[in-house]
Amino acid sequence: MDRASRRTHEPRSSADVVGEHSQFRLDLERVRFSPYFSRLSAVTQVIAQPGAGPLIHNRLTHSIKVTAVARAIAVKLTDAAAATREFALERGCDAVVVQAAASAHDLGHPPFGHLGERVLDRLARDTLGLPDGFEGNAQTYRILTSLDVSEVAPRGLNLTAAVRSAVAKYPWTRHLDLDALGEGPLPRGLRRTPDGVDVLKFSAYGIDAVDLAEARSGHAPLRQSLECSIMDIADDIAYSIHDVDDFHRAGLLGQGAVAREFRGWMDAGPELRGFDDEALRRRSAPPGAAIELLRRKLHASDPWTVDDDAFRDAVAVVADDLVDGLLASPFDGSIASERALSSFTNRWIDHLQSSVVPAPEGVVRAGPVTLDRRAWHEVEVLKFVHRHFILDRSDIVMYQRGLSRVLTRAVKGLTAWIHDEDDRDRVPQRLKELVEIATDGYATLRATRPEGVPVPEASEVRRLGIGRGVVDYVASLSDDQALAVSEAIDGRPDRLWDIGQNL
Repeated sequence: MDRASRRTHEPRSSADVVGEHSQFRLDLERVRFSPYFSRLSAVTQVIAQPGAGPLIHNRLTHSIKVTAVARAIAVKLTDAAAATREFALERGCDAVVVQAAASAHDLGHPPFGHLGERVLDRLARDTLGLPDGFEGNAQTYRILTSLDVSEVAPRGLNLTAAVRSAVAKYPWTRHLDLDALGEGPLPRGLRRTPDGVDVLKFSAYGIDAVDLAEARSGHAPLRQSLECSIMDIADDIAYSIHDVDDFHRAGLLGQGAVAREFRGWMDAGPELRGFDDEALRRRSAPPGAAIELLRRKLHASDPWTVDDDAFRDAVAVVADDLVDGLLASPFDGSIASERALSSFTNRWIDHLQSSVVPAPEGVVRAGPVTLDRRAWHEVEVLKFVHRHFILDRSDIVMYQRGLSRVLTRAVKGLTAWIHDEDDRDRVPQRLKELVEIATDGYATLRATRPEGVPVPEASEVRRLGIGRGVVDYVASLSDDQALAVSEAIDGRPDRLWDIGQNL
């Protein structure tokens, strides 16, 4: 399929001199003017803003920064003096496509960040019986192609094939033909288990599989487009740096604990290699045990690039710049602390976005481009910092358990309402419409029968449509709207007027 091909014909005026680039610019504008894009300002990235302050990243500010990093990478790869120019242009590398994909990449994130994604997946599969469950990347694709609106198409934003393909980080459905994967390494998003292969990430639900296949016509199976690969790396870069920014600003990264872990591994790394995994996971494990577990995990998952010398250098660099540098002075909101944080962030962003190189041939764990070996290890160590020192904190876990009940109440309450014969006519109009869109999608699935996707029985179409429609509805809420809906369903009027007319 042509990179600029759309799903429907679009009227053209006499003044409409349209080349690929201008069509991609129109795609970018459609994404940025979307209400789904605006909604991201009220969706948690990692730390909720009410508890940590307005300068903490939300999904919108994260997406804006990913877009800036992605554009910088694309421009560098295609620079007239760059050795990568021919490589990039041959594979399709338009900076506007990259910007559009980066702007859109988090549209499908539900309320409450990654917690919401996990809870909705469990509810979708176990409570609503949806074989696809829920996945933020697939929800993004669904928004762009089915749920958002454009005056030129009956459903979706009618984006070019290039942009739709560039959004697909994990270009398969949950119902991937696992027998075709062979015995070798698997792309990121897939994991081998004693029982077979787990599909952890995917970019389209079954009802959107035909559209994904059309957008990706001509691309190698299971392989990101180059523009998608650039967006994916930009997301990793921004995520690894801006989370550290947030946690330092919120006072959650104590230098003492981080220093003990890093110095413990640097001083006793050889001794730690003698511990088995179970011993390293015990609470009584010596400092450095968690970093040693990270080293082993990288060897198991990414032997194509992991290197112990590069890993050791990355630990030392992060220890020097983060532990002994940024964290040495607590963030107090002063100009000096803002300057130190800005210097740290800008220095790392510049370094990492300048470290993107073509990936080695035949490596399925990377897209067409990757970070060079040094930067790849540094990003993994930076991501370790927030995973180990923040996400496992008992106070954050306690808060997340409460939020999981919020989503559970919303999903179960709305589903019961739709099935209530005496009151279902009064459910929100938008929810009714989403149920109809999903029901039509499952009916179309029965007709198109994309390869590998289970086709529902005719008697199941309406039930699946209701389940998917409820998930689409709840996933489209902001954090505050999800809280308000949950409390209203629970009979608490405190936040009734926070729900909003758009529901």
